[in-house]
Amino acid sequence: MSEISSLVHGLGKRLGRNHLSLSTAESCTGGMIGHFLTNEPGSSEWYKGGIVAYSNTLKRDILNVEESVFVSYGAVSSQCVQSMAMGVAALTKSDISAAVSGIAGPGGGTDEKPVGTVFIAWKIKDDVLWEKNVFQGNRLEIKFQAALKAISVLYEKV
Repeated sequence: MSEISSLVHGLGKRLGRNHLSLSTAESCTGGMIGHFLTNEPGSSEWYKGGIVAYSNTLKRDILNVEESVFVSYGAVSSQCVQSMAMGVAALTKSDISAAVSGIAGPGGGTDEKPVGTVFIAWKIKDDVLWEKNVFQGNRLEIKFQAALKAISVLYEKV
């Protein structure tokens, strides 16, 4: 069993045992987190689903990220992923959520936010946690590392 499969399996057991539900809001990972979660047999018992909100329009219209967040901080920011996490949890009525937004490359990076910059937020019941990461590698490797990190923290915190 791969590392990610083991984490998802353990996460699923914890969510099921505690009668908790999970949802995801993904931008740069493009649904990869949801893909890994739904590879686990029985995930329909605890995974409500996810939104791939690649555009700011969807982040705003579906996940209720305020326009001022994009203007002041950008889509790749702690403020954006926190809003995304809260928005998807409210939309799906889930206990826990994870949200990801970043720059997978190869272009789009800046000095302040280089390629590989990924913000991840987790809404766990009433708490919202977030983290800034700078992953290395090609586009697929960055997406994979972001998905792995999002799932690893869920596993640790649930």
